[in-house]
Amino acid sequence: MTLSAERQLQLQQLLSRFALEPLSPSGVDLTPLHEALCHSSAGLELNHEQMEFLGDAVLRLAAAEYLQDQKAALAVGERSALRAQLVSDRWLSELAERLELDDIILKGPATASDPTAKATVRAECCEALVGGIYLAWGGADGGLKAVRRWLDPHWQRSCEELAADPHRHNWKSALQEWSQGDMGVLPNYCTEEQNRSHGSPERFHSQVSLNGKQLGEGHGPSRRLAEQEAARQALEQLRPR
Repeated sequence: MTLSAERQLQLQQLLSRFALEPLSPSGVDLTPLHEALCHSSAGLELNHEQMEFLGDAVLRLAAAEYLQDQKAALAVGERSALRAQLVSDRWLSELAERLELDDIILKGPATASDPTAKATVRAECCEALVGGIYLAWGGADGGLKAVRRWLDPHWQRSCEELAADPHRHNWKSALQEWSQGDMGVLPNYCTEEQNRSHGSPERFHSQVSLNGKQLGEGHGPSRRLAEQEAARQALEQLRPR
């Protein structure tokens, strides 16, 4: 497949931020990266789905290797919980935003104009990009090492943030521990679906209370995320400032 000069430049500029050396003097095969960054909504011959399928497996293996190397003292259960954070859609979406992938991902007009789809598209194509890097750097003959060189610094930063705040992005667990330890009660969540629009940031609304007193409320595209936001607001009120 022949890529336009403009597309090649886009991808080369992206790779320049990854600190990865090309496999040969002739450079990197950019086709897997281009495929990873063609969202299926664009209706092109190639799309991200095959690379996302591969990237899912590579991402989990790379994260497991990273934790085995860097966090071997943790129990297996703790490493599993940490890995879940490091390969989550939220983490991938945030990485994609940090890498400024929005302008490089090719997508259909409806998807491009839908703000509720932005985080999902970012996560899908970022995971696909993991598969693209793996293939472009040799697959089983070096691809995993390239993915690690790219992602290890990002995982290190995330692990440091989580060490400073163990309940980061898991406010429900933090609220439960606080309420049980300090008040001897469990939080009560009242969560309702407000609309059926998939991906809508206000699809679900949740209120959380302790001993009958409402402490926080939140919206989210899923029941879990709405309850997490409600718990986060409750913790802001309860924790000493």
